[in-house]
Amino acid sequence: MVTWYARRRAFTGPCGQDLAARLLCTGPVRRAALPVIEHKLRAADGNRDYDPGWGGIERQRRLIYLAAAHTVNRLLQRRILSPHVANVIVRLWTRAFSDPKTLSTAARFKKVNGVSPPWLITIGPGKGCYADSSASDIKIEWSMLDRIVTDARRLWGIRMVVFSGGEPLMYRSEGKDILDIAARHPECLYLMFTNGTLLDARTVSRLAALGNITVAISVEGLRGKTDSHRGAGVFDAVQNALSLMRRAGVPFGVAVSVTRSNQEEVLSQEFLDYFFEKQGAFYGFFFQYMPIGRSPDLGAVPTPRERLQFWKRAWEVIESRHLLLFDFWNHGPLVEGCVSAGRAGGYIYIDWNGNVMPCVFTPYAAGNIYTAYASGETLDDIWRAPFLEAVRQWQRDYGFGQPRPVKSGDWLRPCPIRDHHAEFRRLVQQFNPIPADESARLALEDEVCCDLLVRYGEELAHLTHDIWEREFIGQR
Repeated sequence: MVTWYARRRAFTGPCGQDLAARLLCTGPVRRAALPVIEHKLRAADGNRDYDPGWGGIERQRRLIYLAAAHTVNRLLQRRILSPHVANVIVRLWTRAFSDPKTLSTAARFKKVNGVSPPWLITIGPGKGCYADSSASDIKIEWSMLDRIVTDARRLWGIRMVVFSGGEPLMYRSEGKDILDIAARHPECLYLMFTNGTLLDARTVSRLAALGNITVAISVEGLRGKTDSHRGAGVFDAVQNALSLMRRAGVPFGVAVSVTRSNQEEVLSQEFLDYFFEKQGAFYGFFFQYMPIGRSPDLGAVPTPRERLQFWKRAWEVIESRHLLLFDFWNHGPLVEGCVSAGRAGGYIYIDWNGNVMPCVFTPYAAGNIYTAYASGETLDDIWRAPFLEAVRQWQRDYGFGQPRPVKSGDWLRPCPIRDHHAEFRRLVQQFNPIPADESARLALEDEVCCDLLVRYGEELAHLTHDIWEREFIGQR
């Protein structure tokens, strides 16, 4: 008799992974499977035999799964996603959830620390950006970058590595670039945020050959808003990059910083038709503007009411058009709250100076990777830094990672620095993390900004409280 383990191995082993990829790329099989998937997901949506505390969250997850299935079908049907890349992605995602080595690494971490390890790590390899090449010498050396990824795999079983800005494609160190890391560690999936201006034919060809990298290109909207914010000609450069990746079968998406001035355009029919239908984007990341960094503009932050409207509109698009959209921070329920500070299934961020921070939007370092390694410490020791542990404790106290959503923890307001600023200030004052730069240091002295963020959180709480209880807790 064939055991369950043998059946699972048939689809998660190398042969099974290749078979799954071939079936995925076979038009008749894929077209026949899609209605079945859709029927089962919609039927599950009508099932009320679930814990009411997970009802709203499970519905959101089913909508995301359905959007992903339609997206893959659409891109393969249009031959935007190459069979080679599809094969690599299926193999890596299957391994991420079933590889015995990865699972045993996570189990070993949990046995020692009582919780599961982070799921991914985000690295800003260099400070340089296309518009400010003078800063490009500030970077993590390639050998250190290699060591970080190696240790993250060895100690945590990391499944994904994210490269954020500066501009990752400007990175050069020890004769190597950022794509050499993906070649060095082919067992990982990679997500790279870039402005797209350096995506030439040679680079895209390397991306296609590797197959384990997806590229999120930053835009501010359509031509007018993108060029106005990023410089004349950037939108044309983006168009050229998208064309190259589409022809090569490299999966790509768009990343948008949502402000009060572009929030309507970036979810408009025109924007969605252009990037998802005409250009073939796989996904969209929407980051609502955070007032951090140089000269933060509080007037650019969508108001709490506008943020809630954006949340509703994004889910309407996901459900009606089956587009794969991720709305930070509105999708807190989808990922069970804040995922920063190395939370189980979450991530930490390491910048170009080696500073280790809870996330890319929290510019206060719990430690430094160079200092830690020089003193004989590991990533595990950094993960245990008091400031990171304090953030994780706040997450637990607020209900993140609990057996079910709780009334006291509104996951529509997941972010400590953005949605619970007074509490975040208290943690900073208590644990004294190191500001990443002068702007971050000055922000701690800006009482006007502090008061505005505290009021922002209070107004948001007033708007989301009833929604959280009604749609996610099951109370009226």
